Amino acid sequence: MIVDKAIYCNGVRETIDGDISDAFSAARQRGDCFLWIGLHEPTQEEFDLITSEVRLHPLAVEDAIHAHQRPKLERYDDTLFVVLKPLLYVEATSDIEVGELNLFLGADFVISVRHGQANPLTGVRRRIESDPDLLAAGPAGVLYAICDQVVDTYSQISHEVEHDLIALERKVFSGEHADVTADIYSLKREVLEFRTAQDPLVAVLEEIVKGRVELCAHTREQFRDVLDHLLRIDTQVDDHNELLTSALSAHLALVGREQNKVAMQQNADMRKISSWAALIAVPTMIAGIYGMNFDYMPELHWLLGYPLTLGVMVIAVIIVHRLLRRSGWL
Repeated sequence: MIVDKAIYCNGVRETIDGDISDAFSAARQRGDCFLWIGLHEPTQEEFDLITSEVRLHPLAVEDAIHAHQRPKLERYDDTLFVVLKPLLYVEATSDIEVGELNLFLGADFVISVRHGQANPLTGVRRRIESDPDLLAAGPAGVLYAICDQVVDTYSQISHEVEHDLIALERKVFSGEHADVTADIYSLKREVLEFRTAQDPLVAVLEEIVKGRVELCAHTREQFRDVLDHLLRIDTQVDDHNELLTSALSAHLALVGREQNKVAMQQNADMRKISSWAALIAVPTMIAGIYGMNFDYMPELHWLLGYPLTLGVMVIAVIIVHRLLRRSGWL
């Protein structure tokens, strides 16, 4: 649906009262003006109202309606098509939601198509409407303001990710041996989504800064500043990814060490249990032999038979006990 539409002339916003056709006609008749129409997840029928006034390439229109594009910059005749990936950080879950912003820019119009919950455009409209220099730059000024806002959001989210990473590192080395493997993988996945959004934007801004986009030729200095910020963020995101990999390796090593300790303790316990079972087995064997109730057995009616049998049991247990202690099982 259309969420906002306005004509900007001489540094002043003018609300459109009629339909879109009238707005395009008014902007073109007055000369030094441009029209900005903002849409949120439009249908094909809603977008047809736009394409009936502005000749947009069908492939670009299809990309804008269905979304799921990487950040990119494409030229179709005198129209510039730019795809950006704004981000939204959900503090409650530490998740990063990735949106999509498709921009069509011409000499006298800006058409923005937004998908998802991440919305940098409200702040951008207020900013350019309070800055005559940005309005004077026309559609290129709008593109700069949007890119600057998107990159500023990247910077804020990068700091949030850094805080989450520090919290995870504290858990890993806290000594509590809590299993944070799932948390590390979850944050690593968010960082990779972050990288997917911001990394291709570097090439887009470099294309503009190098002067290869005629529409933005007079705003190259502003875009260079945005590119510098983005390159710093790109380095931070790479560092976060490497630190998460190191944290995961350290966590798995610590978990493995604790598992080895448990296994060694279990082995020691089993040896002790086996040793005591061996000590008990010797007298049990002798007692079992003399408990079979046969009439004819050696020493059965011998006066010293009972104390001798007990003595043999004690001596046998002492010998087995010493052998087990010597071998380290007891």
